[in-house]
Amino acid sequence: MSQRKPIRVLIVDDELLARQRLEDLLSHIPDAEVIGTADSGDAAIEAIRSLKPDLVFLDVQMPGRTGIEVVRAIGPANMPATVFVTAYDRYAVEAFDMAAVDYLVKPFDDERFEQAFARARRMLELAEVEGLSGRLLAVLQGSSVSAPERNKKPYLERIAVEARGQVRVVPVDSVEYITASGPYAELHVGGRTHVIRERMQTLEERLDPAKFLRIHRSAIVRLDQVDTLVRDPGGDYEVRLKSGVQLSVSRGRVEQLERWMGLSS
Repeated sequence: MSQRKPIRVLIVDDELLARQRLEDLLSHIPDAEVIGTADSGDAAIEAIRSLKPDLVFLDVQMPGRTGIEVVRAIGPANMPATVFVTAYDRYAVEAFDMAAVDYLVKPFDDERFEQAFARARRMLELAEVEGLSGRLLAVLQGSSVSAPERNKKPYLERIAVEARGQVRVVPVDSVEYITASGPYAELHVGGRTHVIRERMQTLEERLDPAKFLRIHRSAIVRLDQVDTLVRDPGGDYEVRLKSGVQLSVSRGRVEQLERWMGLSS
């Protein structure tokens, strides 16, 4: 088996003991390499720009700039994979809105840390695979494909979910519908529910629009599972799936759903 490429990690926390604990935890992971630490938001920005780490463990509350402000300064699209570390769970939603890989609420145990690192590793491996695939596609297709098309991420074919310390791969074509639950999304598959840490907006962008439609801010359906569109006396709409599940449809999405069902031109 080939050895994993080291994951270059930057630790950002204004508390010395917190930095030391993360360093100790990372020292027990063979493919983790701590390339630096920072004790403030300004130092974090400088370190991220100069060291270009693969992964950052980023404290949310720090003197001067907070971890959230660090991300804004660098730009979410330019940030390395980020695990937020915070003493306050209320920051979790904002962290995920900024596309964090995960967040750790202090105090966290070793197992929770390992889960966060494993999630970051999978994300980095997936990004590398997608990058290689994109470069290969560009070589094969040459100049016939425009730059925006070459840079477009492929639609999801499978989604990794975790339960009881185990990771399971769920084929996207088996997902009947998806609902939002705070910073989480719930995948509904054959009567079972799998919870993932992902935003609905991200899922909507990564799912094939020929197969999936976001019918509400808190619901995405697989179109071939739609059975009936129902309008109640108050003028609100619901969609009934083949499984019998009924989900609300926002008025702004009704026309798009009707077109797919052949009810309007």
